[in-house]
Amino acid sequence: MNQPQMRRREWMLHCSACVLTLAAAGATSAPVAAQGRTDAAGGAAPRRILVLGDSLSAEYGLARGSGWVALLDQRLRSQKLPAEVINASISGDTTSGGRSRLPTLLKQHRPTHLIIELGGNDALRGLPLTMTRDNLKAMVQAGKDAGAKVLIIGMQIPPNMGASYARDFEGSFRTVAQDEKVALQPFLLAGIADRADMRDWFQGDGIHPLAKAHPLMLDNVWKVLRPML
Repeated sequence: MNQPQMRRREWMLHCSACVLTLAAAGATSAPVAAQGRTDAAGGAAPRRILVLGDSLSAEYGLARGSGWVALLDQRLRSQKLPAEVINASISGDTTSGGRSRLPTLLKQHRPTHLIIELGGNDALRGLPLTMTRDNLKAMVQAGKDAGAKVLIIGMQIPPNMGASYARDFEGSFRTVAQDEKVALQPFLLAGIADRADMRDWFQGDGIHPLAKAHPLMLDNVWKVLRPML
């Protein structure tokens, strides 16, 4: 096992010790406000990017406007790529929650691009992987049927559920992306959870990244999203 893998494993072990504490405290359930804009003429932007995620995308514990989704909007502006970013992420959400919310969101926003960042809470709750995969696949298919290009963002989990479960969970995102022929960003926290000083990049709970980590998270997403635009 190389050093980055060892550090990532250390982060996952720390996460497993924090899961019960967070569950006892309860999760924030209020959705983050949409971050949108119009073009210079005042009309609707030609691209609409809908982000359907959990606390990692909902700015949990951060000042508003400092999370990777808000930074995505800023990067699009700076590169003069006209797009509207709609952040429909909710802290604590699961793939089941996202699946139930998505049809309404698709009708309301008619996105050209759909980013799905869900699944971590499924694993932390020990939900069956078959259900997670089914929900991911249903969300991908719904997005495609609505005419959106879909990007799945993968996640890794602590090994407290068992090495086999953790391995199969990580592979679930790749399997759905391959089966549905959509884009995949394998691990949102790559370059953060495997840093030598990783403890300095997370909030006190050891799970949610600090604001300074979110530009790196955006870079991870941007590498895959930019060609899709």
